[in-house]
Amino acid sequence: MASPTPSAEPTYVRKGFGLKAEVQDTLAADYTGQLVDLLRARDYVLEVGDTTVRLAREFGFCYGVERAVDYAYQTRRKFPDRRIFLAGEIIHNPHVNEKLREMGVVFLAASGKGFDYAPVEPQDVVILPAFGVTIQDFQTLRDLGCVVVDTTCGSVLNVWKRVEVYARDGFTSLIHGKYYHEETRATASQVEKYAGGQYLVVRDMGEADLVMDYIEAKAGKTTPRPALSREAFLEKFAVAASDGFDPDVHLERIGVANQTTMLARESLAIGAAVGDAMDRAYGESHRAEHFRTFDTICSATQDRQDAVMELLREPIDLMVVVGGYNSSNTISLAALCAEQVPTYHIADPDEIDVVGNAVRYRRIHKQHFEDTMSPWLPTTGPLRVGITAGASTPNNKIGQAVARVFALRGIEPGSIT
Repeated sequence: MASPTPSAEPTYVRKGFGLKAEVQDTLAADYTGQLVDLLRARDYVLEVGDTTVRLAREFGFCYGVERAVDYAYQTRRKFPDRRIFLAGEIIHNPHVNEKLREMGVVFLAASGKGFDYAPVEPQDVVILPAFGVTIQDFQTLRDLGCVVVDTTCGSVLNVWKRVEVYARDGFTSLIHGKYYHEETRATASQVEKYAGGQYLVVRDMGEADLVMDYIEAKAGKTTPRPALSREAFLEKFAVAASDGFDPDVHLERIGVANQTTMLARESLAIGAAVGDAMDRAYGESHRAEHFRTFDTICSATQDRQDAVMELLREPIDLMVVVGGYNSSNTISLAALCAEQVPTYHIADPDEIDVVGNAVRYRRIHKQHFEDTMSPWLPTTGPLRVGITAGASTPNNKIGQAVARVFALRGIEPGSIT
């Protein structure tokens, strides 16, 4: 956005307002967890009688999330009397977003590929979420002239730079992500900085296979599956491709990127597989000139996935994964856990009913589908429970989940020292 004149109030803020100390006590009160601190002090293991709880060594709030939440609190402190809007959700955690609502922050609704800024006036303040917003959203806010507080994560910005370079050099960005996710929409929009920039979003390896089959079939190669026709391909990816996308033209030069919170191993596998398909279709020299790939999974996502895999090498009877049902990185963690042990992805500790020994949880691989199981936790006999949480889950919610697990086993959480 345009830089303000030195005498004017800044209309674009990306480094906070220097009020971190003023909001620190409030943040600590809202989001710290004593049981989590105790788990850290005990080498991430709490054992009471025949109940053992193990916490993954990397979990919960990452730096980008901490920064976004901190800046949102600073914004409220800086502008106590102004209307403050938020483009979507600051992060994908219901508890954090509810806290902001209680502070008077108004959440803007989605509209098309961006958000509806109709309620915003020039004297208002708009916070951009950690996922970022599209370049069209930026332009709308610039035209409005309101104060914009940008909390976009640095890892997301790195992906934007990669996609922008692809578009500049005439490569179609093949993005591993969820086409409807705020981050992916914002990332995909970066291609529009260059005339003719194109993107295609694939959700998983299955959709990537369709792309690879099309590339090889167009080159006259035999494919493992019948390739889609051009019309069928366009229909399949109608909502996941840029305007004017033509698979006959725009799959000739491909650059792979990804939503930063996807399953890292799948992102890497898709990049490698698409490169191999280009090689099979046109040869090694063509691949070298017409294909690029970079691992743009953020380090926090990778660290949490690595930590949960390390935890699963311990004897574990079941896993509890805490995080929003629309949190992509939490969903990825739950999917990893479910490959090895029974796994319960809960949005909030309140999903665990201690009295009824029931849990409301999101079924793995079922988008937006929750179920209830009762009883779900053995109340007697040896039990080893693993705990992890997505990068948008505050420590107090992780600690509350641990407390409810112990309470189900007849152990008063306050007695654990």
